Amino acid sequence: MSRRVLVVEDDSSTADYIAKGLREEGFTVEHVGDGRDALYMATSSDFDAIVMDRMIPGLDGLSVVKALRAAGAPTPILILSAMGHLDERVKGLRAGGDDYLTKPFGFSELHARLENLIRRRTEKAVETELRCGDLVMDLLTRKVARAGRPIELLPREFKLLEFLLRNQNRVVTRVMLLERVWDYRFDPHTSIIDTHISRLRKSLETGFDKPLLHTVRGAGYRLAEEP
Repeated sequence: MSRRVLVVEDDSSTADYIAKGLREEGFTVEHVGDGRDALYMATSSDFDAIVMDRMIPGLDGLSVVKALRAAGAPTPILILSAMGHLDERVKGLRAGGDDYLTKPFGFSELHARLENLIRRRTEKAVETELRCGDLVMDLLTRKVARAGRPIELLPREFKLLEFLLRNQNRVVTRVMLLERVWDYRFDPHTSIIDTHISRLRKSLETGFDKPLLHTVRGAGYRLAEEP
């Protein structure tokens, strides 16, 4: 999937230089040259990163950065500026910038810094919730609910459902369940899976019209909104 970058730069030649280079690297680039337009774009659409010139009309770059951070926007921001003194770089970072690059600059350095910011953000993104339709599992509180109704599960049932959620819309076999949920490397030829699947299905579907846990005859089971 192409990564989206917002380039905020009022100098057309600099903006074209950055945009052309990023597009050649596979990025999707949006460009604005005004601070107010930048604030609107950054809060109304999702971007993987923002390249923010410090001196722009309408609303200066640092004011835009501060406003975005005050609004809770987590998008990584690389500030561009001709002002390279230490105190100016500190101001940019304290305003909420994630990195600071002084002009003139080489595209290869800008590209490397952007890649680093995006990678750091991706590494920080921790999955805390799994969903399938109106079924929600909170991995932090270890609570499960369907359509807002709490569902009480035993620890093994929770682990079973977590595995099914992580593999939703796919058929999971008995062997997969035995190895990943029960840590068995052999089939003990018991009804352990059937029993737990039956209990889990009852917990998930009692009182609801739409089934979520489907038996795929001769193959295994599948958690999905559609049969």
